[in-house]
Amino acid sequence: MARRDSPPASPSPSTSDDEEEDRRTLVPQNDAPDAKPLPRRRSSSFSSSSAFEIAAALPARVGRRLWSSKTYLIAISLPAVLVLLFFSLDLGRLFRVRGVSVIPVASSAGSDRMREAELRALYLLRNQQSELLRLWNLTLSVAATNVAPPPPFVSSNSTSASNSTAPVKVDRPEAPISASTLDEFRSALIRQIKLNKEIQGALLSSHRFGNLSAESSDESVEFDVSGPGSGVCRKVDRPADRRTIEWKPKKDRFLFAICLSGQMSNHLICLEKHMFFAALLDRVLVLPSSKVDYQYDRVLDINHINECFGRKVVVSFDEFAEMKKNKMKIDRFICYIASPPCFLDEEHIKRLKNLGLSLGKIEAAWPKDAKLKTQKKRVVGDIMPKFSSNDEVLAIGDMFYADVEEEWVMQPGGPLAHKCKTVMQPSRLILLTAQRFVQTFLGGNFIALHFRRHGFLKFCNAKKESCFFPIPQAADCILRVAEKANAPVIYLSTDAAESETNLLQSLVVLGDKQIPLVKRPNHHSTEKWDALLYRNHLSGDSQVDAMLDKTICAMSSVFIGASGSTFTEDIIRLRRGWESSSRCDEYLCQGELPNYIAGNE
Repeated sequence: MARRDSPPASPSPSTSDDEEEDRRTLVPQNDAPDAKPLPRRRSSSFSSSSAFEIAAALPARVGRRLWSSKTYLIAISLPAVLVLLFFSLDLGRLFRVRGVSVIPVASSAGSDRMREAELRALYLLRNQQSELLRLWNLTLSVAATNVAPPPPFVSSNSTSASNSTAPVKVDRPEAPISASTLDEFRSALIRQIKLNKEIQGALLSSHRFGNLSAESSDESVEFDVSGPGSGVCRKVDRPADRRTIEWKPKKDRFLFAICLSGQMSNHLICLEKHMFFAALLDRVLVLPSSKVDYQYDRVLDINHINECFGRKVVVSFDEFAEMKKNKMKIDRFICYIASPPCFLDEEHIKRLKNLGLSLGKIEAAWPKDAKLKTQKKRVVGDIMPKFSSNDEVLAIGDMFYADVEEEWVMQPGGPLAHKCKTVMQPSRLILLTAQRFVQTFLGGNFIALHFRRHGFLKFCNAKKESCFFPIPQAADCILRVAEKANAPVIYLSTDAAESETNLLQSLVVLGDKQIPLVKRPNHHSTEKWDALLYRNHLSGDSQVDAMLDKTICAMSSVFIGASGSTFTEDIIRLRRGWESSSRCDEYLCQGELPNYIAGNE
């Protein structure tokens, strides 16, 4: 309730006497023996008889004018004190900060010294921040021109950051600085700028009042490290020139795809290599039957593949069977993998025959390879003489382990000339569901983590350098990426037990804020982001779920993968094709070894 002021009371004799007594106590009395007693003031007029004798050094006239009224005294003295403080502490220079106010408060000598030290620290921090931002702007120009950056400490062929136009020489290193080194420098620079702002905020907190935000800062030093092309985790541009070949198959010549090893991610890599061979040999690729392999049309956009090339380059097994009128035959097996031939065993040969296929003779292209422990690298010059054939239907067996033109085949967008960003991509339903999930739970800026655990311990420890990291070490590695990416959430794609993910979540704390690890929830009727899959009877299919996970990860701002996992490699393939790869993408704890490794069985 608003306070209602009382009407002024009429002065009474007692009040008048009290006021006169108060006026006498405003100034200390002169204790000298010869000091004359002050006369009692009898009226409020400015007569000479009512003046105070303040000190011998002050003229009586000044004394009369200064002390005749309390209000007059405050009006004169307060501005003088403020002006004195302003010039002595140089507050105008220290606090040209939007929304910051300083209130001079009378305090003890120790408190004054502490306040003065804080203001001095703020002044030095502002100078440091200006220099850090100058270095940041230099890294932007270096990244834009794609040349080696100047060293952090400019000593003398670059332009100074000052307004001077005179060229200043810089001692450049003989070898250009690599992109990874520049990114690491930029990352460290951002961390220091953020730390600087935090220290400034802490120091300013004792000089603020009201509800002013601690984030207020000078417009001249504000910066944004998350914009496209400017941040440490900016997108990686697709190479301007790709090495490609045209895929113009003959309508009556086919390459029968056979993919057997591993799970879906391995099979997709196998199919990609089959496409390369089909293009080299001018053949239409026949996708495997769901009776011996995965049902690819549930996870892949088959029509999209043909649309990318503007012609029919891929057919399903059912289409192939319709064309052949149930008289299907693989005329010739030329096996790329020598042992076992075409990577086929008796069980898979039986399955192929059960499809109504008759099989030709199985032979190895390079029989001597059967004695090798690792596959020999091959190039197009090796392939064409061995696999060129006029047979109508050709098979070359499983290609997952085939080491053929790896840099060409695995380049962003693939080795074939087409009009799309990537040829093999998730089905339309999976793509839309992933987009809806991102819009619902994650937003436009998130990190994706493929945290492979089940069966990975034994797999990684069998390698020369283990890739299975204790959870506390993994959390530290994740936080280093999170600090650079500046993303509010992490999408977690994992097969780990809940006990492991709970511990990981408790350790993923940046500053005083926990970063949520978001997992894809099970279907619920109240949630509509996965309605498309549910209505089309795709919900609960393990391969659809796996492809959905890959798609979400491929859409992330930054991706942390599992070294040695083909699931991760397929995500990387999609990110390269979709041009969503970031300079901060890496394998978990890349460049490190686990700080503890268990013994072998």
